[in-house]
Amino acid sequence: MFKKKILIGLKKQLNKELESSLLYLSMASWVEYKYGNLEGIYNFLYDHSEEEKKHMLKLIKYLNKRGAYADIVYQFNLKKSWNTLKELFQKLYKHEQKISDEINLLVDLSLKEKDFFTYNFLQWYVEEQIEEEGLSKMILDKINFLENDKGGLYLFDYDLKNFHKKNKL
Repeated sequence: MFKKKILIGLKKQLNKELESSLLYLSMASWVEYKYGNLEGIYNFLYDHSEEEKKHMLKLIKYLNKRGAYADIVYQFNLKKSWNTLKELFQKLYKHEQKISDEINLLVDLSLKEKDFFTYNFLQWYVEEQIEEEGLSKMILDKINFLENDKGGLYLFDYDLKNFHKKNKL
């Protein structure tokens, strides 16, 4: 059974993962609408939306397995559009940093509450956030480097499509 603080923190995090999934989904739709020929970028974002949903499901299953009901509270106000790809990926990178901070707080709480089961469970999320932050930073750096280079953007889109196929995030 969970201590109250841990239960609240885990439920809050599963809703953050749902928010992440919806954010990626919204971003993917915007890129597809605005830049229909950048299939690599919008498919990357669609696929990443599914990955974030899996992160949420992992938390739900953990909570249920340990005897807690994993209720979902939907209260998000996501920005519906962005002005540029650069702005979109800046938002994405900041979002991943925010999620990393939330995971760190949960890990700290699990240690303070001496919930070593949850501490151990959260190590997967720590590793995942290292990857998520690194990947979103790499993409943002490349978008910044390309700025207004349409040929470079086309090649980046192609590389991202192939990167995603190879790595199956």
